[in-house]
Amino acid sequence: MRRPRVTYEDAQAVARGLTVPVLTAWESSTRAALAAGRRQVKDVQVTAATDQYFEIRSLVLERGRAFTVQEVQAGVPVLVLGHDLADKLFEGQDPIGREVKIFQLPYRVIGVVVKQGNLFGLSLDKFAVAPASAPLKRFVNPPRVVDALAVKASSQLEMRQAMTQAEAVMRSRRHLRPRDANDFAMETADEVLDFWGKINRVLFVALPGLVAVSLVVGGIVIMNIMLMAVAERTREIGIRKALGARRRDILRQFLVEATTLATVGAGAGVALGIGLATVVSATTPLPAAVASWSIFVGVLLGAGVGIIAGVYPATRAARLDPIAALRHET
Repeated sequence: MRRPRVTYEDAQAVARGLTVPVLTAWESSTRAALAAGRRQVKDVQVTAATDQYFEIRSLVLERGRAFTVQEVQAGVPVLVLGHDLADKLFEGQDPIGREVKIFQLPYRVIGVVVKQGNLFGLSLDKFAVAPASAPLKRFVNPPRVVDALAVKASSQLEMRQAMTQAEAVMRSRRHLRPRDANDFAMETADEVLDFWGKINRVLFVALPGLVAVSLVVGGIVIMNIMLMAVAERTREIGIRKALGARRRDILRQFLVEATTLATVGAGAGVALGIGLATVVSATTPLPAAVASWSIFVGVLLGAGVGIIAGVYPATRAARLDPIAALRHET
């Protein structure tokens, strides 16, 4: 936020200053609602870009076409939609040639991108791309400002050369001295992938640890509850044994009670998780949901913890001497 914004002139200067064969495109994005007739989709990523954006981002058109350089220069109000967005707005109908409104501005759909899928539960197909000079540009960024200049090279060597040249152009335009730090940022796909890799490694280590701690704490709580139950029902156990109950009957009884207690707790946790996911999905743009397999695993883990935690109290109850148990006073 403290860095100076990248201007049209910066982007043009960098594009002209790159001597290696690369593709370049301006891009600026915001979130907005799109409407087609009575249908509306909220929180859509709307991008204003130049014509080579699609090739740089490797976006393949399923239907229609991408906008041309002439349409970018003329600011023609045309639009390319992501696959999910097109389905939600037109629901089975051909969107090509139809009208969509962004910020109450009419746009004509000229293309639909092939389905990209999901990333971390977020749809990659809920987006719209329009020419950088189209009317919505005033809603995306301040005048003559862009979010970024995207660059694509055919090899890592050419990309490194392009980054060096781009850095030199930007430092010259910003009048930075040799010892001054860059007041702009350059990112590559490798850096982004490395960032996500670090997050995945942290989650891979941290989440199983948190689950293990929760299971241990839950098991200790269940064991203490069952030990208290055995102490309070010692006389009952003595009466049952005096009437012919065998050790395995007492063992089975307390194991079933411990397992039931843990399973009910797991079910309550699953219900709470589903409720929280529903609230997050309804109040935020995050598509929060609970997978069906995780419900099964959660209940199964709860039952397993109940069995393991209930073994010691159940064994203790099963080994009680009936005469001593009958003499026990609560």
